[in-house]
Amino acid sequence: MTDLTLYSMPSSGNSYKVRLLLALLGRRVDTVDVEYGWEALTRAKAEGRLPFGKAPVLDLGDDTLLPESNAILFWLGQGTRFVPADALDEARMLSWMFWEQNQHEGVIAVRAALLSYPHRKAEATPERLADLLARGHALLAIMEDHLSGRDWLVGDDVSLADLCLYAYTHTADTRGGFDLAPFPALRGWLGRIASLDGYVGLDA
Repeated sequence: MTDLTLYSMPSSGNSYKVRLLLALLGRRVDTVDVEYGWEALTRAKAEGRLPFGKAPVLDLGDDTLLPESNAILFWLGQGTRFVPADALDEARMLSWMFWEQNQHEGVIAVRAALLSYPHRKAEATPERLADLLARGHALLAIMEDHLSGRDWLVGDDVSLADLCLYAYTHTADTRGGFDLAPFPALRGWLGRIASLDGYVGLDA
């Protein structure tokens, strides 16, 4: 047993980013997998374990429930290398994390979901997929431009911003059908994150 319990959807990038940070920090956690269609998801909702109706949610050990992936990252990251000491760099980190949820996830992750989950197949019209593809490549180009000439999104070290955006970007090609070949700086950044000590993959 540990002090933390993570309600995690195995296939979700939002849940994965929390699992990745926990692994990089070397923190043990009890995990309750709540995938689409699983009884465990229905049970977790019925028991009030998912305040916003979705994973991830971190139980802090005293029945305090913290939902939303990026809020969980920020709580776990306090006092670690993953939150910059400089206040402006911390704000820049947060701006990337807000952008990930407000812009990036709603395109990159949604296209992958439409192609991956049977219950969303009816939404995957050719017109919608084409629109998401064009918008997604434009978002990846923003990241490419920013990463050109630098190793990390903020400052001189990896931060929560990198882990946050890595979650759905690293499978953008295999799950979402996006072409990463035109983005060499982005691909180099993906490789640096995958080389971090303690790294675990989505399927770990």
